[in-house]
Amino acid sequence: MTPRQRFNAALTFGTLDHVPFVPGFGRKSTREAWLRQGLPAHVTDIAAHVRELTGVPPEPAAEPIVLEAGFRMIPQFEEKILERRPPPDPGARGTLVVQDWKGNICEISDEFDVTYLRNPVDFVTRSWLRCPVESRADWAAMIRRYDPGDPHRLPADFARSARLSHDRPDVGGISISGPFWQLREWLGFENLCMLLLDDPAFVGEMIEFWQLFVSAMLGRILPHYRPDFITVNEDMAYKEKPMIGPGMARRFLLPCWRAWAGQIRGAGVPVYEVDSDGDVGLLLPLFIEAGFNSNTPLEVAAGNDLPAYRRKYGTRMAYRGGVDKRAMAAGGRVIEREIARLQPVIDAGGYIPSCDHGVPPDVSWPNFLLYSRLLARATGWI
Repeated sequence: MTPRQRFNAALTFGTLDHVPFVPGFGRKSTREAWLRQGLPAHVTDIAAHVRELTGVPPEPAAEPIVLEAGFRMIPQFEEKILERRPPPDPGARGTLVVQDWKGNICEISDEFDVTYLRNPVDFVTRSWLRCPVESRADWAAMIRRYDPGDPHRLPADFARSARLSHDRPDVGGISISGPFWQLREWLGFENLCMLLLDDPAFVGEMIEFWQLFVSAMLGRILPHYRPDFITVNEDMAYKEKPMIGPGMARRFLLPCWRAWAGQIRGAGVPVYEVDSDGDVGLLLPLFIEAGFNSNTPLEVAAGNDLPAYRRKYGTRMAYRGGVDKRAMAAGGRVIEREIARLQPVIDAGGYIPSCDHGVPPDVSWPNFLLYSRLLARATGWI
């Protein structure tokens, strides 16, 4: 099977030769730590190197490839440093007050620069000082940045290149911001939560706008390109509970999710996935009702119990992720027990095991290789 065939079969409970081997990888700080711990400096393709060391046969692009489509605002805000703040104590780092491409005013450590907020280069803690939508006037200005017909949103040769990708062997998908995620980026988390209570009609107006914008973009893409998955990024849960309850999610978010589900599944996309950090236990029934058939990343530290979810929801939901990063960092018997805990779900199908988020730098290179070997054995590769 090709990686694409294997991915689709895994997440739709089909017949497999092997469960996809996708251990996950770290960001910049993790790779820098691994270089100090034994990762050869000449290695540029860590995924291929890990497969070689673990005895898993090489494959083209086993990691899913996300299509670069223009769902972001046009034009974007200017990225710039607004203020440099000195360290509070000797030996500490100073901070930068910056404006990011989304129009947020944030404070970050001066070990980073504003470009780190554009894409997930590394794990960057930030404090939000101001968000781009604080009034109706701000909202009216923001709307103008989301014209779905803007010719710059897709490459000029998109239709042709999409046709050439029809018989691709690798996994291809699209990632879009869900309504909760997108409004949080416009308003800020606290302001969004207050507005849900204080002005629900305004929240509904913004959600409807976002639903229609995304639908229009999908209308430009899906006639030419059929992705293997579309992931809705919807981080909306903390360690023990969702950020808003199921009742409020049903009222505000479910209609949008359902509308996209009809369009996406109607276009023949096999996997409609929701991505949310935190404990999603109370949200899973709503995700299933919305039409999602895959969920990621299943953070164990947040309380997600993947074997319990499988017993409760059966084949109504598939999963990606779910391997406790803390067990990966501990190594030894701890990671052995973690893989053994997940083995029944691996064997039952509908699951691609991987790190339950980006691999953090406290997972050492030797422990990452141990985990990868255990995962290769559990998924039938060695």
